[in-house]
Amino acid sequence: MQSVMSSGPSLEADSVSILRSIIPGLESTKHKGQAGKIAVVGGCREYTGAPYFSAISALKIGADLSHVFCTKDAAPVIKSYSPELIVHPILEESYSIRDEEKRSISAKVIAEVEKWMERFDCLVVGPGLGRDPFLLDCVSNIMKLARERNVPMVIDGDGLYLVTNCLDLVSGYPLVVLTPNVNEYKRLVQKVLNSEVNDENGTDQLLSLAKGIGGVTILRKGKSDFVSDGKTACAVSIYGSPRRCGGQGDILSGSVAVFLSWARQCAAKGEVSMNPTILGCVAGSALLRYAASMAFDNKKRSTLTGDIIKCLGRSLQEICPV
Repeated sequence: MQSVMSSGPSLEADSVSILRSIIPGLESTKHKGQAGKIAVVGGCREYTGAPYFSAISALKIGADLSHVFCTKDAAPVIKSYSPELIVHPILEESYSIRDEEKRSISAKVIAEVEKWMERFDCLVVGPGLGRDPFLLDCVSNIMKLARERNVPMVIDGDGLYLVTNCLDLVSGYPLVVLTPNVNEYKRLVQKVLNSEVNDENGTDQLLSLAKGIGGVTILRKGKSDFVSDGKTACAVSIYGSPRRCGGQGDILSGSVAVFLSWARQCAAKGEVSMNPTILGCVAGSALLRYAASMAFDNKKRSTLTGDIIKCLGRSLQEICPV
């Protein structure tokens, strides 16, 4: 994968080689947890599908354990989707608590998450989170805790709304990946660079944006996905589907979390030299695009997120056979 700052074919990452280089082998000597422990922070009354899509995608790709930290209202619904997920009903929204309870409840939330934090290889923050002020305050504290413990984070959905309004949560933390869509990216550019999106110089602007947030990694979603950590930039354009059903970003966030964890394991053993966040983004993007293409070939216009999730395992097998 080349590190270039101009647009064009030279930006394209060697996605297949990257996938094959970071996917761990399946060995009988390994124990539960070594292939990854992922936690999704999200899920409220209105949105229960998004955290499920993210968490189950992590498992389908090969993570051993997948947790969801959500509101008490969302937990029974998310649990009903799959017994494979470990669901923690610890978050609260403003409507269900009194003002005098907020401080003690916030402390209980952090105390509960803290018991688990050291076990996680990556957090996904934002799928189905919603924008309740008290809930966002609690999630802000969870993000601060993750940063203190050097736990990587993938920020998506309403997590990006939170970050855009409080950049200090991620600024200068190199283990963060932001995954904005077109509107979320526009808001980040306006907030950080005080300008509008400039697609003619899109690569330079993406580099500036990542650098302006202190070296976080940004995966800009679109017809082609673009990735930058402020030092290098690349694109993923292979595969893909014309179907734009909701939920594909949730698959991506769970996928990136797993691949980022695997890339960090490879980096720790000296097997890769590139930034693991870049590798995780490229791998996650490529796999989702492959699975979406496979699902579309079968379902065409009726393709839904669940159809794409069903194709993740086969897609991974075709790219990197066991």
